[in-house]
Amino acid sequence: MSTIETPPAARTAFWNDPVKRGLALQSALVAFVVLVVWAAWTNMSANMVARGLTFGWDYLSRPANFAIGEGLIPFAPTDSYGRALAVGLLNTLRIAVVGIVLATLLGVAIGVMRLSSNPLLARLVAGYVEVVRNTPLLLQLFLWYAIINTLPGPRQALPFGPGMYLSNRGMKVPWVEWSHVLWPVVWAFVAGVVAAVIAARALKRRREATGDAPPTLPIAVSLMVVPPFLALAVQGFPATISVPVLQGFNFTGGIELSPEFVALLLGLVLYTAAFIAEIVRGGIVAVSKGQWEAARALGLPAPRIMRLVILPQALRVIIPPLTSQYLNLTKNSSLAVAIGYPDLVHVSNTTMNQTGRAVEVILVFALVYLTISLLTSGFMNWYNGRVAIRER
Repeated sequence: MSTIETPPAARTAFWNDPVKRGLALQSALVAFVVLVVWAAWTNMSANMVARGLTFGWDYLSRPANFAIGEGLIPFAPTDSYGRALAVGLLNTLRIAVVGIVLATLLGVAIGVMRLSSNPLLARLVAGYVEVVRNTPLLLQLFLWYAIINTLPGPRQALPFGPGMYLSNRGMKVPWVEWSHVLWPVVWAFVAGVVAAVIAARALKRRREATGDAPPTLPIAVSLMVVPPFLALAVQGFPATISVPVLQGFNFTGGIELSPEFVALLLGLVLYTAAFIAEIVRGGIVAVSKGQWEAARALGLPAPRIMRLVILPQALRVIIPPLTSQYLNLTKNSSLAVAIGYPDLVHVSNTTMNQTGRAVEVILVFALVYLTISLLTSGFMNWYNGRVAIRER
C-alpha cells in the first residue's frame, strides 16, 4: 500500500510573519527617530556656530549674581548657577510632595462626601468640583495670590490654628528646631521603616496561613516611631518647638511660608483635589452593591465598610488615573513662575537670560521633570501591582 508524501510547508512570506514584520517596523521607527534627532542636533549646532554660541556646562560653576527669595538650602548671589538650579529643584520637590499628600487627603474626603446621603452636602461638594475643574489653574493661582496680598499685616494676622497665623506676608507655623545632628534620628527612622515592612509581610503570611494575626497598622507605626524616639532620648531630646510670637511689626520664631508658596500650594491642592474626588467617586461606584449589602449583613458600621471593604476594592480602579493627577500636579507646579515662586523653571529662566545657554538650561529642567515623572509612575505602577486582585 503506497503512501502519499505531504509536500513541504510553503515558506511564510515576510509581511505575513508577525515577528519579522514587527522587527522591521520597529527598526524603521528607531532609524527614523535617530535621523530626526541627528538632523535637529546638526541644525542646532549650525545655528549656534552662526551666532557665536558654544555648547557646554561650564556655566554651572560660575557665580549666579542673583538672589533667590526662599529655599531649603542657603543661597547667596556669589554661589554658582549649579547651586541655584539645585535650590529651584528642591523648591519644586517641596511643593510637589506637600501638594500630592494634601490633594490626596482632600480629594478622597471630597470623593466620599459626593456620595453622601445628605443632599445639601453632596450638592455643595459637587458644585465645588464643577467650578474648580472648569476654571483654568492659572486663573486660580492669580486669585489666591491676590487674596493673600489683600490680607491684613502681621499685627492683625488671622489665626487659624494653634500657633498658626496668616497675613499678607504669608503663613507662620510652629517648627521644630534641632540643636544636634539629625543623622542618628534619620537612620533610626529608616531602620524602623525596614522593620515595619518586614513585620507587615510576616503578619500577612501568618494571616494567610492561619486566618488570624495581630493588627498590622499599630505594630508598623510603633516600629517606625519608637526607634527615632529612642535616638532622641539618647541625645537628651535636642529639639525644641519654636512657636511664632508677634514682636513689634512681625513674628519671630516658627517657620514662615511665603505668600507665593501658600498661593501656589492652595491652587494646586484645590485644583487637583477636585479631579481626585471624581476619580475616587468613580472607583467607589464601580464596586458592586452586593459588597455593601454583604458588609451590612455582617453588622459593620458604614465608616468601617468604606475603609475595610469598599476602598480596598476601589483602589484597582482609582490608582491608574490617580497617577496621572500626581504627574499633572508636579508639572503644573511650573506655573509658579507666574506668581514669582522660585521653582526650577523660574530659576532656569533667570539662568538662561543671564548666561544665554538656552539649550543647556532647557535640557536640565526637561530631564529633571522627566525623571520625576518616571519615578512617580514607577512607584505608582508598583503599588498598583500590589493592590491588584490576583487569582489563586
